[in-house]
Amino acid sequence: MKSINTMIYIFLLLLCLGLSSCAEPHHDGGHDEEATGEYERGANNGRMLRDGDFSIELAIFETGVPPEFRAWGRMGEELLPPQHLTLSVRLVRLGGMDDINFVASHGSLRGDMEIYEPHSFAVEVQATYQGVAHSWAFDSFEGRTLIEPLVAEAFGLTVETAGPAILVDSLAVYGRVVSDPGRIREVSARFDGVIRATRVKVGDQVSAGARLFSVESNESLQVYEVRAPIDGEVSKLVGQTGQTTRGDPLLLIQDFSRVWVELDIFPSDVGKVRVGSKASLLLDDGSEVAGVIEFISPEVSQNQVVKARLSIDNADGVYRPGRFVQALIEVNRFEVPLAVKRSGLQSFRDFTVVYGKFGDEYEVRMLDLGRQDRTNIEVLGGIEPGTPYVVTNSYLVKADIEKSGASHDH
Repeated sequence: MKSINTMIYIFLLLLCLGLSSCAEPHHDGGHDEEATGEYERGANNGRMLRDGDFSIELAIFETGVPPEFRAWGRMGEELLPPQHLTLSVRLVRLGGMDDINFVASHGSLRGDMEIYEPHSFAVEVQATYQGVAHSWAFDSFEGRTLIEPLVAEAFGLTVETAGPAILVDSLAVYGRVVSDPGRIREVSARFDGVIRATRVKVGDQVSAGARLFSVESNESLQVYEVRAPIDGEVSKLVGQTGQTTRGDPLLLIQDFSRVWVELDIFPSDVGKVRVGSKASLLLDDGSEVAGVIEFISPEVSQNQVVKARLSIDNADGVYRPGRFVQALIEVNRFEVPLAVKRSGLQSFRDFTVVYGKFGDEYEVRMLDLGRQDRTNIEVLGGIEPGTPYVVTNSYLVKADIEKSGASHDH
């Protein structure tokens, strides 16, 4: 257990995260001016970088093209011919680095690569004009926050690694629990006579060999015992003390420790299901019971479905005959080279994202997504294989970033 001092420390850290009035802000948007977008802007709405009379206006341009840098140089108020300048930009990202060179194009300098998401990086700018070098450095962060390990533990953040996964294509069906006929026994008296004692009642659990009735034979006038042929539950009782047996069934014993589940398959889906297909019954509490399809009826029932059957362990008695159930039948599985857990997905701007973990820092990774199953979703782009990302309570990372007000600023 954590010590009292540790718990107090966690409380103070959480309090600091939750209150906008904390004196020391999170490392969530770089410098305060980055989070608010409060810096000098030029004629093209770009960031002004000044060194004496010389300046560079640097902007991300994405009208009709993928995001790319455009730049304009000035000496005082005079716009300089772009071919007279050399410019390079280095973007230092969490987990990588991009070096961008510029060429003159239609009155501006144009970067030679796409600025891919997230647009979150430390920026280093080098410019040369008439043999004089100029340099600047600034932070332009978005969707990033720093969470101390102790706070991450208190948040309940868990992390997995983006990588290959097997996706399962499932067919959702409904059905009903029924008794296994092989676990049902009707019990009758071997010799007709009068029931002198009834030793069980409906609902009693009995073991094989347990006494059920004492019967006085009509022929020998001897009393003999009628015993249980199997373990199970008395589900129906007809015979009563003083009654004549007359060869009729006296009671019914059912063994519910294992039951059948009959699932309704639409004829159009029957071709997807095979004997041996895996199936999962979905419980109300979110848990599942696994089974295998053992039989598929060759006929279509009156309500125009085909019955597929599986048997399941029912030692705890949860599945009583007559209960309706929902199930998923596995119809296909395939491996994808890169996937993440659906539990980690969050929305960020117009993107679906996960939060990558880089040391104690967390940052959005915008995802291009493909196929999915109930647990995993294929990733076509946006995160590198082997990247750790948050899979549990990722909404707390999102909330912490939104609290910071870090903007996506071009």
